[in-house]
Amino acid sequence: MNQKLHIVCPHCQSINRVPVTRLTDHPNCGQCHHALFTGHPITLTAADFDRHASQAEIPLVVDFWAPWCGPCQIMAPAYEQAAKALEPRTRLAKVNTEEEQALAARFGIVSIPTLIVFRGGREVARQPGALSPQDMVRWIRTHT
Repeated sequence: MNQKLHIVCPHCQSINRVPVTRLTDHPNCGQCHHALFTGHPITLTAADFDRHASQAEIPLVVDFWAPWCGPCQIMAPAYEQAAKALEPRTRLAKVNTEEEQALAARFGIVSIPTLIVFRGGREVARQPGALSPQDMVRWIRTHT
């Protein structure tokens, strides 16, 4: 039996059923035909956050950050590299807390950067503060 996972398209937000055995074949969205995985963190807003957090059947790791935050800027290249290393088994996303204050409040973000791992719409792990590149991938893999 070929198990299929629901994957949310980062471009058009449609839900795609992708066979587990085809995840690493660079699948495209059946609706908009763009790549489902780009090797880069996606940007989430209040409008699409819940769809990615609860409808996708792969873990979602969200970096809550702000443009004025020095540690956020320092950690950004490592987070970008983590997306390349962890996709397609894990989706990495970013939420700008300045633009999405309601999401930051909803998840009780009191310090940035903060990484949160979601599975099935539920928070399963949280890491406040910046991580080194080595520690970041290790922490994400431990919790996904």
